[in-house]
Amino acid sequence: MPVLDEHAIRTAAGILLATGITAFTITLVSGSVRPLQTFGMFFLLDMTTRILISDRLSLTLALGRALKRRRRPLWVGAPQKVFAWWLALGIAAVSCVTMSAGIVPLAVTLGLCGICFTLLLLEAVFGWCAGCALHQRFSRQPTRHCATGACDR
Repeated sequence: MPVLDEHAIRTAAGILLATGITAFTITLVSGSVRPLQTFGMFFLLDMTTRILISDRLSLTLALGRALKRRRRPLWVGAPQKVFAWWLALGIAAVSCVTMSAGIVPLAVTLGLCGICFTLLLLEAVFGWCAGCALHQRFSRQPTRHCATGACDR
């Protein structure tokens, strides 16, 4: 089973969270959605790269790996992480489309961003992956190599 380094993933989530919160704050203060749109496009590109091309080419994961290179890796199953990234990509795509098209009030788009930021916070700070939990619950294939060891029991 393919595995990924949980430490690098959590660091990448923290990088995305810090960047996103900064864009979110600038959007609230300035009233312009441009910073949040820019972050949304970066987020979409990063997730798309991870999923469809290679996790090795993701800018945030590469930075996460570099920052954690001296730490012993904590290997987790790749299938559940990829599932989580697909969920993140979906939320981000809906947020970007609604923000760009202006088809819903900005408050709704900011709410979607808030959900995404909350999930990033849970991953980065507490090591809890919502996509991994959903994968474990609904996947036909067994989930293996969870960061907490919960799926190996």
